[in-house]
Amino acid sequence: MTYSLLTIDSISPETMAVALAGCLGITVGDVDVADPDGDPDLRNWDAPVSCEHRAVYGDVTWSLDIYADEKVADQPLEPDLAARFAKAASTTVLFPASEAPPSAYWVVTQEGRLTRARLELSDDEPPLYTVTAVEAPVPQLPRATVTRFAEIVREQRPDTPVANAFAASVELVRKSASELARSSLDDRTGSPVWSAKDNLVAWERVIRQMESGWAPSGWYPAELYRERLEARDALADIGSRLPGDVTQLFNEALEQLDRCFAAATAEDAAGLLRRELMGASFEQAPAGWWWLRRPNPVPWEQS
Repeated sequence: MTYSLLTIDSISPETMAVALAGCLGITVGDVDVADPDGDPDLRNWDAPVSCEHRAVYGDVTWSLDIYADEKVADQPLEPDLAARFAKAASTTVLFPASEAPPSAYWVVTQEGRLTRARLELSDDEPPLYTVTAVEAPVPQLPRATVTRFAEIVREQRPDTPVANAFAASVELVRKSASELARSSLDDRTGSPVWSAKDNLVAWERVIRQMESGWAPSGWYPAELYRERLEARDALADIGSRLPGDVTQLFNEALEQLDRCFAAATAEDAAGLLRRELMGASFEQAPAGWWWLRRPNPVPWEQS
């Protein structure tokens, strides 16, 4: 198991070794802590846990690359190890988030306070590491702006079983169709079949996150919510452009998702949410019924 941690405080290699031993349930002698550019003859290459430390600059002090081999019985996930290490070493620790932006990190304090962080590197050599923002205040990072990270919510990919089932059914139809009929089932970018698949996924994602209470972030950007409603607009026009044997599959999938959306939202006959989302363009086009329903509470207004 490998781990990648950054520490706010300047802790000694001895502290690293003791902390890792306690975190992983092994003896200090089973932890090799070393500078990767140091003398290799001083390394304990047989140690089941190795920790290579590099000095970094800016808001963080150490970069730790940790490896625990199969002899280590307790191999926690990276978030758990980070929290244990922060407590054991009396420091604040950052570790990479799973989302795509390279700046996406988590930060955990020695008290166990966990929040998201945006970590940016300068173009200097060596680079400066700056925590520019956090989603909740971190005393050790007083200069970081406290804000929500809309880019993280965009990267989240909740399961979309209904859209996936539709895509699988279309593929079965395509395989059984004649060569001539297959041309109408083309799913290259921009084709009706591709648009149906893509917009069903977008529509189902917002529904699944709504049903989960907007997990895992606990909120949802207004701009992204508007885009999901616009995906539903697109779905309203796609059915008539699909081949007949796909249209029924599409309608069944869309009806199932629409029922879920209706169940998770409340009537907004006055269109207050649409006015909020659309701004000046509110009156420019008729609205589908999905624009006249609202989640409760509205996820971008949650604390």
